[in-house]
Amino acid sequence: MSDTSLMPMLPVRDVVVFPYMILPLFVGRESSIKAVEDAISGNRMIFLAAQKEITDEFPAPDRIYDVGTIATIVRMKKLADGRVKILIQGVNKGRITSFEQKEPYYKVSVTPIEEGKSEINAMELDALMRNVKEQLEKLISMGKMLSPDLILVLEEIKDPGKFADIIAANMGLKIIEAQEVLEIADPVKRLYKVNDYVLREVEILNIQVKINNLAKDEITKSQKEYYLKEQMKAIKSELGEFDSKMDDTSDLRQRLMEIEMPNEVKEEAMKQLERLERMHPDSSESAVLRTYLDWVVDVPWSKKTEDNMNLKRAKQILDEDHYDLEEVKERIVEYLAVGKLNKKIKGPILCFIGAPGVGKTSLGKSIARALGRQFVRISLGGVKDEAEIRGHRRTYVGAMPGKIIQGLKLAGTCNPVFVLDEIDKLGADFKGDPSSALLEVLDPEQNFSFRDHYLNVPYDLSNVLFIATANFMDTIPPALKDRMEIIQLAGYTAEEKIKIAQIHLVPKQKKENGLENVNLKFSDKVILKIITEYTREAGVRNLERNIGKVFRKIAKIIADGKTISKSISSGMIEKHLGCPPFKQEEKNQKDEIGVCTGLAWTQFGGEILMVEVASSKGSGLKLTGNLGEVMKESAMTALSYVKTMAAHYGIDEDYFQNHEIHVHFPQGAIPKDGPSAGVTIATAIISYITGRPVSRDIAMTGEISLTGKVLQIGGLKEKALAAMRACIKTIIVPAENKKELINIPKEYRKKLNFVFVGKVEEAIQAALLPAKKVEHLDSYRHPRKPLKAVA
Repeated sequence: MSDTSLMPMLPVRDVVVFPYMILPLFVGRESSIKAVEDAISGNRMIFLAAQKEITDEFPAPDRIYDVGTIATIVRMKKLADGRVKILIQGVNKGRITSFEQKEPYYKVSVTPIEEGKSEINAMELDALMRNVKEQLEKLISMGKMLSPDLILVLEEIKDPGKFADIIAANMGLKIIEAQEVLEIADPVKRLYKVNDYVLREVEILNIQVKINNLAKDEITKSQKEYYLKEQMKAIKSELGEFDSKMDDTSDLRQRLMEIEMPNEVKEEAMKQLERLERMHPDSSESAVLRTYLDWVVDVPWSKKTEDNMNLKRAKQILDEDHYDLEEVKERIVEYLAVGKLNKKIKGPILCFIGAPGVGKTSLGKSIARALGRQFVRISLGGVKDEAEIRGHRRTYVGAMPGKIIQGLKLAGTCNPVFVLDEIDKLGADFKGDPSSALLEVLDPEQNFSFRDHYLNVPYDLSNVLFIATANFMDTIPPALKDRMEIIQLAGYTAEEKIKIAQIHLVPKQKKENGLENVNLKFSDKVILKIITEYTREAGVRNLERNIGKVFRKIAKIIADGKTISKSISSGMIEKHLGCPPFKQEEKNQKDEIGVCTGLAWTQFGGEILMVEVASSKGSGLKLTGNLGEVMKESAMTALSYVKTMAAHYGIDEDYFQNHEIHVHFPQGAIPKDGPSAGVTIATAIISYITGRPVSRDIAMTGEISLTGKVLQIGGLKEKALAAMRACIKTIIVPAENKKELINIPKEYRKKLNFVFVGKVEEAIQAALLPAKKVEHLDSYRHPRKPLKAVA
């Protein structure tokens, strides 16, 4: 900007604008408004020069200072009273060389003023700049109304001219003093001049402090506050800020006074509100503080809903919404019973663990309805940043509270039912571990003073009823697991799914698909067909989806004006849902050698697992079927056990030197892992080598040791249900699992025969039938001699 430029000029009355300065201006004179509009329609550049006399309504050219600032108009807003509010940013100093136009507004030729050069020692300059900063810090400590960010901004500035301009712009100097600083071209001389003004201000404040101390006893605190507030109102009214900002801050103050909150929180909020009242409404920090105070006001500190203590009604609501799940319902009724006797009860922290679709999240909604509380849910799946839980500190751009405080604001009460979904799928990276942040949230001994980084004040979470949900227990960190009351939700049997469908799913899908008034009936047989042939799950999510699909097809037929049968048949199911993707799990059709039925526990519930054994020339062990490391180790342990006990089972030791044992798990595309197939593999190997078939009516599960012990397994209920679905009547399980029979419903225990074993020999004895003649095995059966070859 070295050439002379023609631009509109705006005479300003009460301020000298410096380069780098951003400030709002209120423009009321008609000529000045036209100058602004001309600049806006062009390149937004305008020249700002101070008037020599503030009282001049239409200053002549000789009543305007020649030196001013070339500025850019950042934003313009027309006010209701006819004035215009603009936000400008100073760019460079300039000097008026001539007035090219005087009507209807000034247009001037401006030559930019280049910064002068000064010969000064670097150490002397550094000392001068440090001295000015120290005096500014002293001014702020003495109560001078300066921006708290000024010192931080000056720390980054090394140019003495820019350093002096920023201080002069923030000092509140008189017009003639500020103009004098603006017109000094030498940056060091300008800084010395600013230093003189800063030192003078320090002296004035020192005298003012002495006067205030003398008059301290004569003015009461209330009189002083009243005087200062009235003075502040008058100043802000003159600046045109009173109507909007004062109304906002007054509203905030009134709301803060009305809300019941802890004293520590109220003190912090009032402190920040006073800071907000002292700030300019267009400053960035003002917006940050306003947002913070809005959060403080909106968060429910003491507002809570009254718990419904009618135990019978609560149990009735839980029964209406969910079939079975007696353990969970009993736990909620217990909580209400204790709350009825003890008013200061803390909210329990429950964790529902089960396969997808078994009703974990919807159970949380039912609990909220039964208690008469608000319900809020957040998903923790994939959350990797600790700040998602504890919030961001207010120093960051776009900072906001964590998911816990956000959820409470959404609920509107301090005692909602708060569901933490997918807690087993939390992540962690360099930003922190959110599971560690949850330790404070889910600890009843600590969460009464939970501190969100954004609010930075304690919040009492002890009234919240937290419910976490997960599919797997293994991926939940041990410390987090220790803080929660674990409740396992097993998969549903076919009979339970039929009842759930008839009571809940069919009516719901009829309503959603506009068939509420159409007389359609789903028989139990048809629902069972969907369950066994179109779904493979522990829950009822896909069952509901398929029922909905059938109703949509029917809705289309009715919409076309066609008639339809009132009773839905199996043939209609295949027509609407297509070819069944699954076939019902079935046991073996005959007793086979080397084929044994195992029981597995997956995220979808229990399943039967076939184990097949064969051998070929060679030695060692071959495993196929997409097995995990743990299952491979189980197979190796099983083979080592069989080798150790070869003589006991009548197997020649040479058999293993001349034969490679091949263990295969069908459905090789499906990954399989876990230790509980050990006893099944051992039984299949012994069956194959000895030629004794395994009973098709028996399934088994259990981890084994090298000494032949059958160790405890998990998921007994799910595995037992899988056996029932496959029409298997007897299951062999570890003796250590006998205590878990109480968790299996009585009607299912009657249909199953549980054989509890502590040793592999007991499982072999129960599962294997008498030997059949198999030629390729006879030569290796101990103590028989090899058979002669037959031509």
